[in-house]
Amino acid sequence: MSAAAPKSGQPLIYLLHDVVKTRESEGVAFRLRVPSLQIARGEKIALIGESGCGKSTLLDMLAFILRPSAAGAFRFRPQDDSGPLDVDAYWQRDRHNRLGDIRKRHIGYVMQTGGLLSYLSVRENMSLCRSVLGMEDDGTVEHLAEKLGIASHLGKLPDALSTGERQRVAIGRALAHRPEIVIADEPTASLDPYAAENVMSLFIGLAEDFNSTVILASHAWRNIRELGLRRLAHRTTRSADRKLTQTVVRG
Repeated sequence: MSAAAPKSGQPLIYLLHDVVKTRESEGVAFRLRVPSLQIARGEKIALIGESGCGKSTLLDMLAFILRPSAAGAFRFRPQDDSGPLDVDAYWQRDRHNRLGDIRKRHIGYVMQTGGLLSYLSVRENMSLCRSVLGMEDDGTVEHLAEKLGIASHLGKLPDALSTGERQRVAIGRALAHRPEIVIADEPTASLDPYAAENVMSLFIGLAEDFNSTVILASHAWRNIRELGLRRLAHRTTRSADRKLTQTVVRG
């Protein structure tokens, strides 16, 4: 499967070369290899595949949550007026806190399960990243809540919401601090097809409004294709003894 080229004329946010992540448990191993990956500012990227093919592993590496086992190059340039950051060098020097600071400021993350804090209201969940970063209340949370159809729920706790409403809150939280990149791991996996299509369209539309680059994992190619995302090429193989599963991702 071939991958489309990254957006021409736009600066690269991510540049990965020969990045590998290997996990092993009870004699069975999984390896994710990324020979080459380039993601440009403003792109909308999708990795499509079944569970276990390494989608979440790649997203967690791009979000600096998961450390690669090896990397020829791993560069990150969130803003045009800054030079590229050597992510692998930060990992090698155990500068985990610095990578966490970079993630908080520049990346929004939509978890598959929503990941909302049950003891915080919808408003407080959506405002969480803004509060951590010391951002003033400028109406962004209310604007997002209105667009997402959850304005009437801002004072409620997550347990009072439906699954679809909680996913909308998670999307709002990921976007509220206006990050350069939004990463989403199966953001509609727990929704019925009709709700999934609506939520995905809302998510992509709001990310465009906020000029955010989108990187998401999904198993639903039909919805992704209709929204015009660039699909990353990947191939998964298993060894004859079934002890090694390897996925290779290029883009």
